[in-house]
Amino acid sequence: MIDALILAGGENRRLPVVKGFIEIQGKKIIESNLDLLGKIFNRVFISTNSPELYFYLGVPMIGDILNFRGPMTGIYSGLINIDSPFLFVTGCDMPYINVILIKYIADKANERYDAIIPLYENKPQPLLGVYSKRIISKIEDTILKGKRSLRDFLKGLIVYYINEDEVRKIDPHGRSFVNINTIEDYRREGGSECLV
Repeated sequence: MIDALILAGGENRRLPVVKGFIEIQGKKIIESNLDLLGKIFNRVFISTNSPELYFYLGVPMIGDILNFRGPMTGIYSGLINIDSPFLFVTGCDMPYINVILIKYIADKANERYDAIIPLYENKPQPLLGVYSKRIISKIEDTILKGKRSLRDFLKGLIVYYINEDEVRKIDPHGRSFVNINTIEDYRREGGSECLV
């Protein structure tokens, strides 16, 4: 059994709108991702410290337990709050997550591993992966030490890395890992609407 978490707590400093509310192909990213994840996972949560923005979606939300910003705190808070042994994590600004790849990643989850993470362009992609509840104390310790890099954190875990060849068989151009962080990203992905 696996739950899913959409990380929607980013600082959003480089865009004039909330990232998850950017419309791609006529639909807000967060709405598309909720629809997709809801068909795969037991429950889907949104990680946010601004719940009023997402009430209209009617899904459970999780706020940060620790006063440290960043995706690691969102993942930690998610793991504390779920009943499932595993949590699938993705960002609210990733408009092209591939349902087949998500299922492939989730299907690898088992008690032998702390995390299941795909590799793309020779790098771990920690914002499209599965994390085990058993890492809660490790992730808490890392956050409290002021460390924020998820990729560095993974080095201390037992991780099943899905190799890039396997990933590319499902998502040849790595569209699942595209995120919209700037207006330039938005325009590159064909966005033509004014964001302000």
